[in-house]
Amino acid sequence: MLDRLESLEARYDKLNELLSDPEVINDSKKLREYSKEQSDLQDVITAYREYKDVTAQLDDAKEMLEDDLDDEMREMTKMEITELSEQKEELEAKLKVLLLPKDPNDDKNVIMEVRGAAGGDEAAVFAGDLFRMYSRYAESEGWKIDIMDSNSTGVGGYKEIVFMINGNGAYSKLKFENGAHRVQRVPETESGGRIHTSTATVVVMPEAEEVEVDIHEKDIRVDTFASSGPGGQSVNTTMSAVRLTHMPTGTVVSIQDEKSQIKNKEKAMKVLRARIYDKFQQEAQAEYDQTRKSAVGTGDRSERIRTYNFPQNRVTDHRIGLTIQKLDQILEGKLAEVIDALIIEEQAHKMEQIGE
Repeated sequence: MLDRLESLEARYDKLNELLSDPEVINDSKKLREYSKEQSDLQDVITAYREYKDVTAQLDDAKEMLEDDLDDEMREMTKMEITELSEQKEELEAKLKVLLLPKDPNDDKNVIMEVRGAAGGDEAAVFAGDLFRMYSRYAESEGWKIDIMDSNSTGVGGYKEIVFMINGNGAYSKLKFENGAHRVQRVPETESGGRIHTSTATVVVMPEAEEVEVDIHEKDIRVDTFASSGPGGQSVNTTMSAVRLTHMPTGTVVSIQDEKSQIKNKEKAMKVLRARIYDKFQQEAQAEYDQTRKSAVGTGDRSERIRTYNFPQNRVTDHRIGLTIQKLDQILEGKLAEVIDALIIEEQAHKMEQIGE
């Protein structure tokens, strides 16, 4: 581990030199590439330098014990050795995590799709609750939200809503939301007070760059139509809505949220690119041996991952057996406790795989 850290520190120092080089400064592609590489190394180098500093202090303190010290000074030195040893262990654990293989998509923006599934109107209301939860979580992280498309219902929910979250590291934190989310509550329209169970599905896809997905214009069929509102009635006399069909994969994207056909087509292309990229990723993951898959899982969208129980104010994540009695807070976007637990579980699983 220390050899690898030395190598990374040497590379970090080299990047600092390169970023001061006039040739690199005048080459926007290289400048962007080196800046990102340096930024990716920042945390691990900071932790490594702190580790080296603590190790040096610990060695000095151990040497002091060999000197002729009075009792008070010897006791103080022993206490310092204990504290520094604990710091060193914590930094070693932190460095092991920082050196784990990183998902290449972790730093990307995400495109999310939330759909009401089983449960009719109540499922659509729940889809709206989930969208609000993700919106508020994104706001707390300083990320920006852009609604790509939505199909709202007359009861305050969504049959489907597609939105993009722009922010560094968005995918790393939201990728675990893939799957079926279940809600248990008494609907407002239920006079008998019976608890209903409904579901909504969530799909999380990393935004794909043009260079990552090669889409040819000749492979896309473009259809335009008038936008429609809740219930299907036409709300726009112009043909501003756009439907893109990628013929080789059969992937279809319809966007009608903007009044401009050009803007709708731009958004549709972003979603199309993300869906095709995601499709290839899903196919690649399906080929992995079962032992190499993440213990948390981000692939199977039919998997029921979480239950939101209103009568008990409880949220349970079934993948890691986590139960929290803070449903009201979580639906207000305070998702950090759940997401952090999922990230820790994934890190622990990666460490096990490395050990094996």
